Amino acid sequence: MTQTTIPFLAGGGRATELVEARDWSTHPLGAPDQWPEGLKTALSLVVNSPESMILCWGPDLHFFFNTTYIPLLGPRVEWAMGARFDEVWADALEQAMPIVNDAMAGRSQRFNDLPWKLATDRGVADTWWTFSYSRILGADGEPAGLFIFTNETTQKVLNEAARQEADRKLVALAKRQEQSLQQMPGFVAILSGPEHRFDYVNDAYVEISGLREFLGRSVREVFPEIGDQGFFELLDQVYTTGKAFHALAMPIQLNRESGDRFIDLIYDPLRDENGEIVGIFVGGYDVTERIVAERGLAEANTSLEQRVEAAIANLTATEEALRQSQKMDAVGQLTGGLAHDFNNLLAGISGSLELMQARIAQGRFSDVERYLAAAQAASHRAAALTHRLLAFSRRQTLDPRPINANDLVLGMDELIRRTVGPDIRIDVVREAKLWSTLADPPQLENALLNLCINARDAMPEGGAITIATNNLALDKATARQFDLPVGDFVSLSVTDTGAGMTPDIVAKAFEPFFTTKPLGQGTGLGLSMVYGFAQQSGGQVRIQSEVDAGTSVTIYLPRHHGEAESQTGVSTSSTSSHAGAGETVLVVDDEPILRMLVVDALTEAGYTPIEAGDGTAGLKVLDSNISVDLLITDVGLPGGMNGRQLADAARARRPDLRVLFITGYAETALVKNGRLEPGTAVLTKPFAIEVLGARVREMLSSS
Repeated sequence: MTQTTIPFLAGGGRATELVEARDWSTHPLGAPDQWPEGLKTALSLVVNSPESMILCWGPDLHFFFNTTYIPLLGPRVEWAMGARFDEVWADALEQAMPIVNDAMAGRSQRFNDLPWKLATDRGVADTWWTFSYSRILGADGEPAGLFIFTNETTQKVLNEAARQEADRKLVALAKRQEQSLQQMPGFVAILSGPEHRFDYVNDAYVEISGLREFLGRSVREVFPEIGDQGFFELLDQVYTTGKAFHALAMPIQLNRESGDRFIDLIYDPLRDENGEIVGIFVGGYDVTERIVAERGLAEANTSLEQRVEAAIANLTATEEALRQSQKMDAVGQLTGGLAHDFNNLLAGISGSLELMQARIAQGRFSDVERYLAAAQAASHRAAALTHRLLAFSRRQTLDPRPINANDLVLGMDELIRRTVGPDIRIDVVREAKLWSTLADPPQLENALLNLCINARDAMPEGGAITIATNNLALDKATARQFDLPVGDFVSLSVTDTGAGMTPDIVAKAFEPFFTTKPLGQGTGLGLSMVYGFAQQSGGQVRIQSEVDAGTSVTIYLPRHHGEAESQTGVSTSSTSSHAGAGETVLVVDDEPILRMLVVDALTEAGYTPIEAGDGTAGLKVLDSNISVDLLITDVGLPGGMNGRQLADAARARRPDLRVLFITGYAETALVKNGRLEPGTAVLTKPFAIEVLGARVREMLSSS
């Protein structure tokens, strides 16, 4: 029990100490031993309660609290004991006084998760509280004080908001994945389990199959009429052996009025993160019209000329079939890799969200942050996978700048050495007077780091990596050999002393999702990303390798005739601690969720955001007298005006206005003469909120 000179406060812990520490000689309530019995009794109950409690006494509602309540007081704790209620909660008085007045009038109330903006140890912040106010009557029946039972629920409210936001992101990701499958050429279906149950079909699959109930039903239930045509056995074989099945112009009878159909068909197994087969990807094309036309033509060939023409047509059809088969192989490889990697990421996101929901429902909040971090990490990996796919397809948004590759390599030296580890020796051989080149610095850095990581993985027992730069003037013969135009180029090569590759492996090295690493180690997109970046930058990449003699990968980039920008190291977003000072930012995006997130992030960072859903609405703001310091606009906007056109119109009205484009796809219209216009920048979706904030700070600070 607490040792105290105030007997009725014995056991009150820190709260009792704060009462004893105050000078009561000039206080309106006087010394504690002179207090009314009602106050003594009520305060004794409060300070000894394990629940968070407040007692306010007298006409001025002098403020008392127990030890459990102390963490909720923030910066007020050292002086609040015995102070007037309106002094303690001066920053929340406008919201609190109506509740206090109702309670003192006998209208007691209870509030759940009520928001308050209060001064805390973290500064002024949004907080949430669950509490009840009730009055205390004196011996004369008149109100003598106020009793408050309260608990802060800020973390619970924030956790719930985070869970809801994560749910929204998961739904959006699933919707985008379904849209991607819907837009694929030909018919597509996803089957799961040994029963081959339909998880997904696109519109083309419905069209070729007729109106049927697909989802959740097995192939045998949906298509009983093809039971004797061998398709069920083929599906079982693919699921059991893991070997894909591809066929051209395969006949199928669906009892439709149009008669027999012919399809180009692929069955590819789908695997989980452990390599176990969990389903089958079905894809292909309806080639009935082509086959019927070919057969009709063959039947009509009654002359030598017709037979020659038929032979030519058949040759063309064979070549087309071969190309089609190659395309189908590529589609199967790509979709299989996508399904594998995205299934892994979706499992991580959905599993984390389910566990978060369960822990929140159980009131166990200690693990929520860990599961939230896991879901965010999976989302970031999904974003990285998308960026690599865009790089391979040459559809990523680049911001080419004049750079010196020597400076870039020097700036990355520490990162590369830390990444490859102490068992790998790094040698750098630099061209003394290296030419400038025009390229996107972060993408070139990523490409160099990817090549160094591949080189490290090829030397598990240790070895050496040589990074070299050179100037090359390609004549006609050499340019043809490198598949480049005649001219001047800068080369950046990474050479290792590892195991090397056979010629057939080298031939496949740039294919998406091709990897020689064990399952689960690497996506198979690293080299394809390097290849796509080099191609999109007007250059090329080549591999030289010999088994047991190492590998050399060289990136060739066109020479830039001009001065290079300074490269001081690996590109990172600005980490300036500068916060917004109320600058006005116009945000134009037709996606409400993304627009909400950007506006909330800007508001929290201290800026004044104005939002618009399309270019027309954005121009109305720019035509007004409102001061706008920065325009943030999506590139793909509805209504006939894209982000590039909006930016041009905005800068015609306000020549000094800075513009930040946000895009999830390549937009060649953004780049003029090989680079962005001064005062503009690009941020690629999806992006981290802190990256957005850093880019906004950078652009505003340089304006």
